[in-house]
Amino acid sequence: MRAGLLPKLLITPSALLVLVCVYGYIMFTFYLSFTPSTMMPQYQLGGTASYQRLLGLENWSVALSNLWVFASLYIVCTLVLGLAFAILIDQKVRAESAFRSVFLYPMALSFIVTGTAWKWLLDPGVGLERTMHLAGWESFAFSWIKDSDLAIYCVVIAAVWQTTGFVMAMFLAGLRGVDSEQINAARVDGAKTWQIYLRIIIPQLGPVFVSAFVILAHMAVKSYDLVIALTNGGPGRSTWLPSVFMYQYTFTRNEMAVGAASSVLMLIAIGVVVLPYLHSEMKKVKHG
Repeated sequence: MRAGLLPKLLITPSALLVLVCVYGYIMFTFYLSFTPSTMMPQYQLGGTASYQRLLGLENWSVALSNLWVFASLYIVCTLVLGLAFAILIDQKVRAESAFRSVFLYPMALSFIVTGTAWKWLLDPGVGLERTMHLAGWESFAFSWIKDSDLAIYCVVIAAVWQTTGFVMAMFLAGLRGVDSEQINAARVDGAKTWQIYLRIIIPQLGPVFVSAFVILAHMAVKSYDLVIALTNGGPGRSTWLPSVFMYQYTFTRNEMAVGAASSVLMLIAIGVVVLPYLHSEMKKVKHG
């Protein structure tokens, strides 16, 4: 009995911290979203007024539109590049470990560091455009970060650079787990390398695609620090995402209830992506 009690005692402080600091504050935020809270929390219930106001705000529509552009490009580009790099490294190239380290290195950086570095690189006054001008290419122009129509693509570029190596590692692990007998049989039958990947290997990477998609989707929805470090939400509102909207309305515009409502909708969006995946994985564990 003592042997079973000790692990429970050791895990209890961590469990209590998670219960209070994660789930407790989630419930508190959910409650605030139904109150008329402004600069400070108010505890009398006010119905769904904050949700109605949220859904009627143009800033929220802009944030959702930006999220759609950012998330779709970010997920697709990261999956494609991650798979391409994994296939490249899977060809038994020399210095494979060095290539893996190079591709994985960006994931070791925080999004604040990534955003700051890419801000310097993309700034026309000090970055790539300035360097090309000093090198003699006076006609070179790359000022997307200052363009309200193109700035969101700068966020996509930085985010893809940050996480492609991680997705590559996931695909590489999947490639190394494919049954070699099927591949050898296909080669005996005269199948070309691209046919083997297209018809045999890639179809078996379905679970990896799903796992990578879930991870990238939830990262896209909650992206905040990268946007703030890179563009600070600008120019104007051109790179506002729901997370930026939530911070602005909660802490800058003193509409805490609206900010809480937006965070609840973000949580629901993440749950729609993550919970079915967790359910399927738990079923596999239970039946496997």
